Amino acid sequence: MPDSGVTPLVSLLRRLAIAIGALVATALIVYFGRDGYLDNNNTDGISLLDAFYYSTVSVSTTGYGDIVPVSDHARLLTTIFVTPLRLIFLITFVGTTVELLTESSRQSFRVQRWRSRVRNHTVIVGYGTKGRAAVDTLLGDGAEPTDIVVVDTDRTQLDAASALGLVTVTGNATRSSVLRIAGVQQAKAIVVATNRDDTAVLVTLTARELAPNIRIVASVRESENVHLLRQSGATSVVVSAETAGRLLGAATITPAVVEVIEDLLTPDAGFAISEREVEESELGGSPRHLPDIVLGVVRGDDLYRVDASAVDALERGDRLLYVRKASPADDG
Repeated sequence: MPDSGVTPLVSLLRRLAIAIGALVATALIVYFGRDGYLDNNNTDGISLLDAFYYSTVSVSTTGYGDIVPVSDHARLLTTIFVTPLRLIFLITFVGTTVELLTESSRQSFRVQRWRSRVRNHTVIVGYGTKGRAAVDTLLGDGAEPTDIVVVDTDRTQLDAASALGLVTVTGNATRSSVLRIAGVQQAKAIVVATNRDDTAVLVTLTARELAPNIRIVASVRESENVHLLRQSGATSVVVSAETAGRLLGAATITPAVVEVIEDLLTPDAGFAISEREVEESELGGSPRHLPDIVLGVVRGDDLYRVDASAVDALERGDRLLYVRKASPADDG
């Protein structure tokens, strides 16, 4: 088993170094004791290349018999040094293979067990800057780490997500098989936070085909690609480049406004934008007269501003977008 805290790549490189070391040590032993070895195909003696050839075929297999120890001294070296080196090589090779197969089986079992239990989770495609921010927001709003699945091709990013207790899936999210492993068909939402707009379109198309009713929130860099995401099936599209540009522009004129926006978008401190259902006592009333600071009303699939006449009287099933104060636990 790899050492605690050692990545699989480092462990594999260490074992590869051990195997190569065994080969080199055997070759050097044979070369310096070459007078005691006989090459049945070459009467000129054992060269360094012949020594490495003998090392390779002897340590990795049982040898071909074309180069053999003939003197007592060479046979003693083979018994004391070459045979143990052969065992070290085989143990390293077999151990690595068994561990990889065992880890693969263990990972497959964990995924199957998780998929059989999870429902209404959120899938995050891409764990870069945008994906991390989305995860932070979900966790700050009370989501459990095991209810968030991160899909990425970068092992380093996935290791960082695993450290937070998130479920991770390695693979290209444009492939339906990868999204199935992530349980997209049982998920309540998928966040597409890739670095390329064309990739975002392909992921959205694939997700919508697998889960016709899922909520898909996609991020794009350029506004000209918004219609492509919507045609592909995205429920909501966020233009990251333009949004950042507007905040940068606003910060030069009214920096306090940017601070308020940042505060509202950070759920674990200060104030945050949240959503809740209309209570029985609020039915028929105006959202402008509630104790909460209401920003909008969601009715069906439509979002209305708080001052829209269509939602001047709240109905059963409406949902309020309002400003709430972070809980003491969040503040601390």
